[in-house]
Amino acid sequence: MAFFVPTEAEHVAPAEVADVELYHPKSWWTRYIFCQDAKVIAIQYAITAGAIGLVALVLSWLMRLQLGFPDSFSFIDPGDYLQFITMHGMIMVIYLLTALFLGGFGNYLIPLMVGARDMVFPYVNMLSYWVYLLAVLVLVASFFVPGGPTGAGWTLYPPQAILSGTPGAEWGIILMLVSLALFIVGFTMGGLNYVVTVLQARTRGMTLLRMPLTVWGIFVATILALLAFPALFVGAVMMLLDRILETSFFMPAIVEMGEQLNYAGGNPLLFQHLFWFFGHPEVYIVALPGFGIVSDLISTHARRNIFGYRMMVWAIVAIGALSFLVWAHHMYVSGMNPWFGFFFATTTLVIAVPTAIKVYNWVLTLWRGDIHLTLPMLFAIAFIVTFVNGGITGLFLGNPVVDVPLSDTMFVVAHFHMVMGVAPILVIFGAIYHWYPLVTGRMLNETLGKFHFWVTFLGAYLIYFPMHYLGFLGVPRRYFEMGETDFIPQSAQTLNEFITVVALIVGFAQLVFLFNLVWSAYKGRVSGRNPWRATTLEWQTPDFPPRHGNWGPTQPVVYRWAYDYSVPGADQDFLPQNLAPDQVTADNRHKDLPDGAVQPAE
Repeated sequence: MAFFVPTEAEHVAPAEVADVELYHPKSWWTRYIFCQDAKVIAIQYAITAGAIGLVALVLSWLMRLQLGFPDSFSFIDPGDYLQFITMHGMIMVIYLLTALFLGGFGNYLIPLMVGARDMVFPYVNMLSYWVYLLAVLVLVASFFVPGGPTGAGWTLYPPQAILSGTPGAEWGIILMLVSLALFIVGFTMGGLNYVVTVLQARTRGMTLLRMPLTVWGIFVATILALLAFPALFVGAVMMLLDRILETSFFMPAIVEMGEQLNYAGGNPLLFQHLFWFFGHPEVYIVALPGFGIVSDLISTHARRNIFGYRMMVWAIVAIGALSFLVWAHHMYVSGMNPWFGFFFATTTLVIAVPTAIKVYNWVLTLWRGDIHLTLPMLFAIAFIVTFVNGGITGLFLGNPVVDVPLSDTMFVVAHFHMVMGVAPILVIFGAIYHWYPLVTGRMLNETLGKFHFWVTFLGAYLIYFPMHYLGFLGVPRRYFEMGETDFIPQSAQTLNEFITVVALIVGFAQLVFLFNLVWSAYKGRVSGRNPWRATTLEWQTPDFPPRHGNWGPTQPVVYRWAYDYSVPGADQDFLPQNLAPDQVTADNRHKDLPDGAVQPAE
């Protein structure tokens, strides 16, 4: 039997697909509005998320005014207060944080960091933003319908959510559920883009284990969201049917105001399971991109390679997998079997292990590094401190024996805000200060930035540390006012007044930050190329800031991982990922660096 042997058997041609021509904008509308450039779509996501986030900020001010100074504001009644709580929570968790991390940073950074020209499906990517915008507009519309927005609490538990005694039980809850369904549809279109782009559109040499940890965090978080959001989607659709068609998925036989309603046989706990099966992965859908971003900020601004890169990657993957095994620790007070409580308490402790590994690795990356206390680094360090503090209180609430008496107290509010509110927002601020020059070509004002940092960081602790104490005193959450409650001392009201004043000051600092964003885009100091001397690809594009298509006629070739800082024996402080080995010499050290590279701001 004869066998065919190719003459050049040792050579296998790369299986590559030719570049597909991008749709380049041909008018102002297709350049800035209906645009298929992922970078423009990212800015659209960021502006929309920031705008709805300001609504949530104002709602938090109104809640704090009522708690700090009850009976002082006649325009806030108990129904309004419940509506403020509901809308503030849902906006911050879903419409701000999720949209900003995945839709904003995901769209801007993934193609640039992996060396792709754009997202794999640019038109679908554009649609994802417009569906997100529609979801936000439907949510905002609930403020203007009869009865106002829903006041069922951000977790929307039935049967309360759709009974007539709850504010917004007519149109408010319907618009909330429709908005959530639209959001999930829009995210699914964007999320598929992120996953396929990472898996299929990486440039030559960009292996999975050469990707920056920012991309890893967003990639794994997107997979979590694609698996977890369907639970919320079906829960929203089923509750919508319960509300409109009087089906009984979640509604048991129930009497309201002496009248037997048309519901029978539903199980409210089913909704809780569906909600928290989404809800706890949602914590890591927000946290994992933050973990990745902080890793890159620390490595860049400490001029050190990230410690334990592979361990960090596997920790991200492990956290993502374990996040689906802890959801019912939110339901210890629902009457579950104690053995289930034991199981979920155990998984809650287990998921702390890969999270702790990441913290150790961040600290070891900083150890003996050439630390530059730039604004991005300040926010990154503040995130580590805040996330550790919030995580420690999470160990309290992960234990059923401690959680049951603390459940539904201000302790839970404080823990949740430290982990899910303050910590991710510190990452967002650090990322904006870091990548703002990439978007605009200018630096943010450092004086305003330091004012913003210190007021935000210290203010957050002055708000939420006392709130933990209020929880130990037994002060309940979601109460319009405490009244003459005997077991709550007067000191609790004094603390509430203090927290309210600090919250107003911290909110003002965010307005200073917004002013800095707008003012610096026109008047800020010109950054030059790669102002932080970073190694990752987004700073190495031919045009700066990068144009549509990112790389011009030729995509980059990657020769190394993303963290070649202060390499022993190297002639330069950093080695970009696309710098060829034969270019790393003392003679051509400066000419081969990106044009105009400057020392990082001290």
